[in-house]
Amino acid sequence: MTAHADIRTSRKLSRISYSLRGPLAAQAERMRAAGDDVLALNLGDPAAYGLAPSPEVVHAVRDNLGRSCGYSPAQGLPAAREAVARHYRAKGLDTVGSRDVYLGNGVSELAALALHALLGPRDQVLVPAPDYPMWTASAVLAGGSPVHYRCDEASAWFPDPADIARRVTDRTRALLVINPNNPTGAVWPPEILDGIADVARRHRLVLLADEIYADHLYDGVPHAPLATRAPDVPCLTFGGLSKRSRIPGYRMGWLALTGCPGHENALTDALDTLTSLRLCPNVPAQRAVEAALRVDDTTALTAPGGELCRRRDHLCGLLDGISGVRTVKPRGAFYAFPRIDRGRYRLADDESVAGGLLREEGLFVVPGSGLGPVPPGHLRIVTLAPTEMLTEAVTRLTRFLHRRRTRLPIEGER
Repeated sequence: MTAHADIRTSRKLSRISYSLRGPLAAQAERMRAAGDDVLALNLGDPAAYGLAPSPEVVHAVRDNLGRSCGYSPAQGLPAAREAVARHYRAKGLDTVGSRDVYLGNGVSELAALALHALLGPRDQVLVPAPDYPMWTASAVLAGGSPVHYRCDEASAWFPDPADIARRVTDRTRALLVINPNNPTGAVWPPEILDGIADVARRHRLVLLADEIYADHLYDGVPHAPLATRAPDVPCLTFGGLSKRSRIPGYRMGWLALTGCPGHENALTDALDTLTSLRLCPNVPAQRAVEAALRVDDTTALTAPGGELCRRRDHLCGLLDGISGVRTVKPRGAFYAFPRIDRGRYRLADDESVAGGLLREEGLFVVPGSGLGPVPPGHLRIVTLAPTEMLTEAVTRLTRFLHRRRTRLPIEGER
């Protein structure tokens, strides 16, 4: 036996998976190294698909590198925090000041800090299904338990607040909303948010609002910040520059705290302690915040005829042309979440489908089963790629399904 071969790791890790960068990603890298053609549509990274950031944002970092070498305050630079506070006040959150804003190395870091602040052993957080797996993993690492509530595909992927309420127990501490949603692209309407806010209000839960895609809206659909529907309920709203400004590599996110009167309370004390432990966020990236929130070039991309809207429409149109494939058209974010009819095709579980697509066709997409308890047959496909790449992806998917047909479609049947 080699030295240290008996090292034991945390049991919590056995409850964690991250299908966006898991075994399939490792296999895709091996295939690339072997010279195989791999078409990757697994990560929501605008930069990977030729969507460049605004020069003003990049210049704000470049021009301030010389004065960004030291630590910032633990919460972040005052000017950057005030820019975020102004951003939310313009959205109707009148109480947000710079003291209510915490900057972080992406929403992922701040989500983990927030859950560590809120959860004790066996405490629960309600999470939508499908979900973004970072949230469930962070809940487990914080010592808590994610409890999923159902979003209904037949109802445009909206949840039912009454169903959420039935899942509350005496161990429930927080309720997570991902809106616009990753992976479904659903944008939840105000009446749904009002019902969710009422559940939190009645059961004294903290609301967690992942709104990283709040700027990516299509077809004129409006987005209502959850905190505006629950000004009297403690709410942590998460946002950042990764998607809005197309700079995920800079790692700049934030949370804004509302619904907590004053600044002297247990939650702010916990957040202050935890953000101090990591010393500070990425200082060069903080220099981009003011410029990024002045620039609004996302609307042009998502408007009719805009590049992101055009790519979404192209992919959804191609998917709708495949017999036995159904997609609820996403109204936000940049993912499609099609469902494949397993009565039409000989398919095993979603992981096997995604694995087969990668091995046989070199197409890397995310299995629905890696995104929480989801009815079988779903895949998450990034809509960011240029149209010719999306056409090739659907061609590969169609070939893969053709080899697994159980019967020919009846005339007029999709």
